[in-house]
Amino acid sequence: VTADEGILHASGSGVPPLTKDYCVIYNSHWISLPKSLDNATFRTLENLTSTVLCSSSEVPSVLMKDKAVVVMRGNCTFLEKARIAQSLGAKMLLIASKTRLSPLSDNKTDFENVTLPVALIRYNDIIDTQLVLGNEVNVTLYSPPLPEFDCSMVVIFLISVFTVALGGYWSGVAELENLKAIASPGERETRQKKEDNVTFTPVTVILFVVICCVMLVLLYFFYKWLVYVIISVFCLASAMSLYNCLAALIGEIPFGKCRIACCNKNIEVRLIFLAAFCIAAAVVWAVFRNEDRWAWILQDILGVAFCLNFIKTLKMPNFKSCVILLGLLLLYDVFFVFITPFITKNGASIMVEVAAGPFGNSEKLPVVIRVPRLEYSASTVCDIPFSLLGFGDIIVPGLLVAYCRRFDVQTSSSSVYYITCTIAYAIGMVLTFIVLALTKMGQPALLYLVPCTLITGSLVAWRRKEMKKFWKGSSYQVSDSSRTPLLQDDGTSGLHR
Repeated sequence: VTADEGILHASGSGVPPLTKDYCVIYNSHWISLPKSLDNATFRTLENLTSTVLCSSSEVPSVLMKDKAVVVMRGNCTFLEKARIAQSLGAKMLLIASKTRLSPLSDNKTDFENVTLPVALIRYNDIIDTQLVLGNEVNVTLYSPPLPEFDCSMVVIFLISVFTVALGGYWSGVAELENLKAIASPGERETRQKKEDNVTFTPVTVILFVVICCVMLVLLYFFYKWLVYVIISVFCLASAMSLYNCLAALIGEIPFGKCRIACCNKNIEVRLIFLAAFCIAAAVVWAVFRNEDRWAWILQDILGVAFCLNFIKTLKMPNFKSCVILLGLLLLYDVFFVFITPFITKNGASIMVEVAAGPFGNSEKLPVVIRVPRLEYSASTVCDIPFSLLGFGDIIVPGLLVAYCRRFDVQTSSSSVYYITCTIAYAIGMVLTFIVLALTKMGQPALLYLVPCTLITGSLVAWRRKEMKKFWKGSSYQVSDSSRTPLLQDDGTSGLHR
């Protein structure tokens, strides 16, 4: 038995008529649906959800003749309902379900004479047709084919590459300022007060990955509570990130720097307004996050700011830490996408279940870049109407790109590491989309991004004969308490703290 996704196209009786599409599940072994509305026949919808239609005596035939009938799911089989509906003159049978839509399965050979279309639909969607379109509704069934490629992937590609490239460049700018502060004792104290970076060591990398695994498992089992925790954290973190990103731009504007005294500090007025704006943006998203028409734009803006701030703030000290982080997260991604279906009771991937919201939960995790699918199909209505890319698929390779940019600054290597690693990230994204289009299945993007970026960085370092220095990181980095001269690889004195 195969379950196929289709669309119930409903049209109201107003002028001009309102229309809306709903997801249905049908069995292509029983009936084939038109590929477009051009060949579809409309029928008047008769709402009989007060019955389960397990007996022909439940409904007068006059209510069903030449109509599309919707009844509730009951104890009898789908094809028993179809046989009864067909005998009473119905032209289409919709079976409303209050639970998740499941494949239509029955022994077709028992009812070879059943020819009317049979489809399963959510009960809430039937209620919605009355609320949105009125009591007089005409419906038809069709199933447009799944497109080979959706142009929304191009938008996802541009957003991800732009974020990684800009985040890496911003990290390099901060590194250059650090070097200047180290070389100039007069600027050192001021720079240390502004410094808010966090450096990942191999131990913290492992701890970070363990926390990610634990959090994903907890989300799988306690999603309906933890999802609101994640939403709250995202609002707070994205507002702060948006403020940091915009404050960096505003800081380059030479005018409008009037200040006011507050809590023994002089604060720029424009930064107060900026903070209010960022908080308002996060609050607006939180309130209207389920408004699919435009809330995705605000989520993507907040998400890009979050990724940029994360890439700039979190510093990888050397290529060794990058290899450990990206390697472990690659295993994490592959395990929770491809291996967990063999462990879970329903055979579903934990990663996919959490991303989609386990058990049909309407609240979605806001840790993704979302772009509406531009090619219309049944999958757009039934599954996720957006192309998605997780923040981790931007941040994790972005940390390596940022390290490459800082290494370029430290070694004055004309951005060769930064540019090649950014190009490698773009190639990895293209590979992800190609496999996605070929398999028609969600892919762990790190499976392609990690090898592309790590191999590219290694090849560049090997070709430039800087592998040892690239692996161990910059020789000038020491602990904050150190004030001794720093040594180069050859043992000679370097810059002083």
